[in-house]
Amino acid sequence: MIKNTNDGSKNAPSLRIDINYGTCEDLPSFSTGPKGNDREKHIRIVKAGFQGIQDGNPELCKEFGLQLTAHARINDVGDLDELAPKWNAENYNCATIHLGWGIESDEKVDELVKYVLEISSKFDFPIYIETHRATITQDIFRTVELTKRFPEIRFNGDFSHWYTGQEMVYGGIENKLNFIQPIFDRVRFMHGRIGNPGSIQVDVKNDINLEYVNHFKKMWKRSFIGFLKTAEPGDYICFTVELLKAEIFYARTIPNGSGIEQEEGDRWQQALLYKEIIEECWRNAKQEM
Repeated sequence: MIKNTNDGSKNAPSLRIDINYGTCEDLPSFSTGPKGNDREKHIRIVKAGFQGIQDGNPELCKEFGLQLTAHARINDVGDLDELAPKWNAENYNCATIHLGWGIESDEKVDELVKYVLEISSKFDFPIYIETHRATITQDIFRTVELTKRFPEIRFNGDFSHWYTGQEMVYGGIENKLNFIQPIFDRVRFMHGRIGNPGSIQVDVKNDINLEYVNHFKKMWKRSFIGFLKTAEPGDYICFTVELLKAEIFYARTIPNGSGIEQEEGDRWQQALLYKEIIEECWRNAKQEM
């Protein structure tokens, strides 16, 4: 079984809020977020209250007391052979991976999953398979079937890919949420991004509790409950805010007053708002336990 992240303490299971370093990449000119060098960005991340960075600088994270998580794309058996010992040596807490391209046969999918499970066990290192487009988990039916063949699998839940890519509201959101409960039960890491049925990353307003925001709150809370059901002392779950730039077609763009396309919102301020939202979801999940 892929283990939970654990800090070695006897503390009650907990939430850790991190940020993906890509959230600070190429912020628009109007953003209040960090635009300097790596050191300046790591300092701002600490001051904002984030506890760790995915894809951060290992030396700077150590200097500033930030935790560190990794990510990678894995296409073939053998791709983790060099990465896993490196992650262990550089004190990464865990890694999340994009596994395969989503066009593999079930036989090939099983081969890849078995390999991930073997490497995670061999190095005693958590490796969480991300729910992501263009991977073996791009389809909710196929992913639920995976949990039947490999109940020990554990996931990085990035639900924006399903919510938009599979238009989860079409046909009844509650039907879909109930169907993917086996996924929620196995989420041990999350990427924080909110989309709507037509766009994978949208600006969330502080004073408007839109329906799709509530849908993400439900998914995140279900994932927390799935974690808490079996979590042991010292276990923690990472919620990692990952709001990516327009250049790679995540942040939407709108014309400004001069007619120039720009990102619709400030990803840095959105990241701070996500911290508030996820803390609310965590409190609600604990109350339901």
